[in-house]
Amino acid sequence: MQIRFSELSLSAEMQKSIVDMGFEEASPIQSESIPYILEGRDVIGQAQTGTGKTVAFGIPVCERVDPTQKTVQAIILCPTRELAIQVSEEFGKLLKHKRGVKFLPVYGGQPIDRQIRALSTGVHIVIGTPGRVIDHIQRRTLNLANVKMVVLDEADEMLDMGFREDIESILTNVPSERQTVFFSATMSKSILALTKAFQTDPQFVKVVPKEMAVPLIDQHYIELKERDKCEVLTRLIDVYNPKLSLVFCNTKRVVDELVTHLSDRGYFAGCLHGDLKQTERDRVMSKFRKCEIDILVATDVAARGLDVDDIEAVFNYDMPQDEEYYVHRIGRTGRAGRSGKSFTFVAGRDSYKLGDIRRFTKSTIKRHDIPTLSDVEETKIAAIVEKIKGQIEEGHLTKYIHILEKLSEDYTSLDIAAGLLKMTLGTTDGKDLANKQDAFSDTGAEPGMVRFFINVGRNHQVSPRDIIQVITSSIGLPGNKVGAISIFRDFTFVSVPKDSAMDFMSVMKNQRIRGNKINIEPARQKTI
Repeated sequence: MQIRFSELSLSAEMQKSIVDMGFEEASPIQSESIPYILEGRDVIGQAQTGTGKTVAFGIPVCERVDPTQKTVQAIILCPTRELAIQVSEEFGKLLKHKRGVKFLPVYGGQPIDRQIRALSTGVHIVIGTPGRVIDHIQRRTLNLANVKMVVLDEADEMLDMGFREDIESILTNVPSERQTVFFSATMSKSILALTKAFQTDPQFVKVVPKEMAVPLIDQHYIELKERDKCEVLTRLIDVYNPKLSLVFCNTKRVVDELVTHLSDRGYFAGCLHGDLKQTERDRVMSKFRKCEIDILVATDVAARGLDVDDIEAVFNYDMPQDEEYYVHRIGRTGRAGRSGKSFTFVAGRDSYKLGDIRRFTKSTIKRHDIPTLSDVEETKIAAIVEKIKGQIEEGHLTKYIHILEKLSEDYTSLDIAAGLLKMTLGTTDGKDLANKQDAFSDTGAEPGMVRFFINVGRNHQVSPRDIIQVITSSIGLPGNKVGAISIFRDFTFVSVPKDSAMDFMSVMKNQRIRGNKINIEPARQKTI
């Protein structure tokens, strides 16, 4: 049974902060665990990411700290620096009206001298990763003698990441007369062993089934070829137009390559992986949260602890390496009661892994066709029509009406509107986008290939190597897949596989060769 925050025995300052955060009714994990933690009981809470665990332990920690004592009274342990930062942000909101309580995030990647200075000024709550907390303990810059509460957030992830010894060392250094709270998505034997060793008569709170339920996530899979992934991804983004998208890849190399391809196509994309410095990671996440970039491409490790509520779609660009990764990935959308979509790309032998995922999650993953260019165009037209309606309803159109009245002396209003729509869509050849494939049917290329005309040649110092470099870097087509290249004085002909032709034409229009902006179009049989 869920309760309202106003029903809890909380300070007026905390109630005010909760109102400012927009909360009224506590989530299930908050309703079940907050009363026990406020009583001082040891608690084991089993709940998935995105269920409100931070507030569940954050409210009691903030309420039970005594601001008059200038000592560390509570420690929150988190598996990653990203989660430590997010927990700190939540504590900042909870403590907005509660004066005198100071908290500090401590994690690797940040200068330790700055943390040492902050600790020396008198901090009440430390939120940190096990490694950096141990570092401070060993330097004697963190005194645990007055710690009354210890919280382990995402305890299972900390154990999976090899922090068991650090956790045991920290808990051993904290006074035995303390309150210990564990939150974990799973209850493995190692977690239970840890609770048995360091908790006293804990209250067990479980608000989710053992397998992660994702009822609000509309799950899909798409069968495709490896080389078509980028094109299919962009079509899905164009058709569904999610506010924020998260794209998962298995390697840092693929993350970097995909972000380059997306940026070249005009999408606002950013990357997140282990090679980035902390300042770069913080900058990317800040832009993502502010919607300055709307596509975040990440590896699994880099995305641990990532908590953004407005992610409307998750794309498994690469098939997850195990079933649990799939659950954690798609769980980044459909959060806080919202709906969300997930799309998993299935190439080659990935179909076997898809079966394993279905059995593990016991959920329905529906087959989704690759969106056609007609689908993309219809979506764009619908969006433009809605914008036009909005402009009409807004008014202030007198100046534009006068311009169109002059045009209407020679053209019908329907012709003028059609011309404007065609110009807005960027269609220049007078054909529907869905029919552009017809232009590839007779280009004079060998079977299975399409020959293109490019308006640069020998006079522009262009060589076959220049052509191949641009093709491989822009659409990822291997050089050995590129067909015949014929360079003339002012133009060039190049052949590419037919199934890459549309991608090639759309991307190459935005490329430069030897500094020259190029025009590209399907060749005609009679040209040579």
